[in-house]
Amino acid sequence: MKHITCIEDLRQVHKRKVPKAFFDYADRGSYSEDTLRANVDDLQAIKFRQRVLVDVSKRDLSTTILGEPAAMPLILAPVGLTGMQYGDGEIHACRAAQAAGIPYTLSTMSCCSIEDVAANVDKPFWFQLYVMKDRGFIKALIERAIAAKCSALVLTVDLQVIGQRHADIKNGMTVPPEWSLSKLVDFASKPAWVAGVLRGKRRTFGNLVGHLKGTDDITALGTWIATQFDTSLNWNDIAWIRSIWPGQLILKGILDVEDAEEAARTGAEALVVSNHGGRQLDGAPSSIEALPEIVDAIGAQMEIMFDGGIRSGQDVMRALALGAKSCMIGRAYIHGLGAFGGPGVDKALDILRNELSVTMGLCGVNTIAEIDDHVLAI
Repeated sequence: MKHITCIEDLRQVHKRKVPKAFFDYADRGSYSEDTLRANVDDLQAIKFRQRVLVDVSKRDLSTTILGEPAAMPLILAPVGLTGMQYGDGEIHACRAAQAAGIPYTLSTMSCCSIEDVAANVDKPFWFQLYVMKDRGFIKALIERAIAAKCSALVLTVDLQVIGQRHADIKNGMTVPPEWSLSKLVDFASKPAWVAGVLRGKRRTFGNLVGHLKGTDDITALGTWIATQFDTSLNWNDIAWIRSIWPGQLILKGILDVEDAEEAARTGAEALVVSNHGGRQLDGAPSSIEALPEIVDAIGAQMEIMFDGGIRSGQDVMRALALGAKSCMIGRAYIHGLGAFGGPGVDKALDILRNELSVTMGLCGVNTIAEIDDHVLAI
């Protein structure tokens, strides 16, 4: 992998190796993708102060995330159907995160189930929850996360109504999938991907199949999923979740300061400033645009995490400088996974680690705690 120097290099390999439908599922956004682009562009528009003749010989990226030690201020974000980017992708990604000393978050809509991942990794991981209309199933799902010793529950709050992703519709990314000649040709042209996915434990939603009555075939499962996203979900439901979940609770998908203030009143330990990677409300502000006001409003009351547009270690530094305590990455590690499996995730994390370390050095800081807005040219 000597030729791989940045996340975009991994993205290009990912694009070549994985069928278009699954690459686009990870890579693309909703509607005209204005917010997807803004997440990246607004981060890159933030400039650093270059500082010189500062002793930066003892740079240290370690920090704490929710009170636990972490080797760097990164978290692997929940990504649905990770196992369709690379066979058993959730297990490979979790192992890579744990080897790097950072948290991994398993999606409700993963291929490998909570139990699959727990049986194949050494340490606890985080679990991301979508609350659906079938509250009996959701209660059982939380209890399964407790049984698997998951160390935090990440409640995604910005998916009550699903934003339309044009690429997914054009690619037939439905449950069950729509087949076409072009899709079959695409699959046939990627035999290594096909073989890897076939070797994986599952090729559908492992947390759902076998745990819901009448959904053992994929058509029935698709019908169930289509009816389950709950538009009545509201702040009162968080108390119900807290009554079941005994551990750390993180609310993911906060983009407005009023919502952040409401989130602080729930007793959750942390929130993630996020617009779902530009996959939900197109035309919403970028995550980095929303971050400073939320930090100012409730940063003293709960831990603020950041998600959206991180493609480099410099982007991590920008988010930390504007008040985030840590950053979630989704596409950045998925590109590594799709390109090279577990070693590709290792490579993505190495790239981000090295870029962050170099940027700290050139800005004259040695520790994560020193990073604030004085490193920015504003």
